[in-house]
Amino acid sequence: MDGIRGLLRRPAVRAVLAAAVLGVLAVGAAAWLRLSTSGLRATVAETPERPVALVLGAGLNDAGRPMPFLARRLDLAAELYHAGKVEAVLVTGDNGRDEYNETDAMADYLAAVGVPREKIAADYAGFSTWESCARAHRVFGVDAATVVTQEFHLPRAVALCRAAGIDTRGVADPSWGDFPSDSAYGYARELAAGVKAAADAAFRPDPTFPGPRETTVDEALSAPR
Repeated sequence: MDGIRGLLRRPAVRAVLAAAVLGVLAVGAAAWLRLSTSGLRATVAETPERPVALVLGAGLNDAGRPMPFLARRLDLAAELYHAGKVEAVLVTGDNGRDEYNETDAMADYLAAVGVPREKIAADYAGFSTWESCARAHRVFGVDAATVVTQEFHLPRAVALCRAAGIDTRGVADPSWGDFPSDSAYGYARELAAGVKAAADAAFRPDPTFPGPRETTVDEALSAPR
């Protein structure tokens, strides 16, 4: 027994054990995310109608335009709108600094591909997947939505939006064929992100900016097509 205790006190052994525990948690969380959202992820053609498309931010380039992953998400949201699958689009991103306005860039992109400005609502405090989902429900009053993101991210996005109280379906950009290295990184990153997602779904923390209530989604829904 003393030998085992002594072994467990060794930093290298403790590090290996900690890594093993984290690995089990990550695999378990990833399995939960995929199983719990099975049947809730589909193509544009297959997904049922929802009032709102929720597009999650994914970064801007040096020119202030959407990065490729984000552009693909916005293209899918526009496709949903033009196919009559949604009535409005809520873009949610990071505007935490004056010089970085992800949300307006997303709205500009959608307008350029034919989504009317009055059909676009914007959340400037979507600092994470959980915060985007939580604010969509609590602040913008979204009760049902189609969330749009990359394939590797979609199970987490759908699960978190459902945990936030939104009747959610998901549409994904597969991305792998055009961006294999970035997609591989995305899948690897999801293993760690899944553990945090499980905690967010369980404890449902308040977003950084929890309110007040905004009516821009309601106005976008009521605007004529």
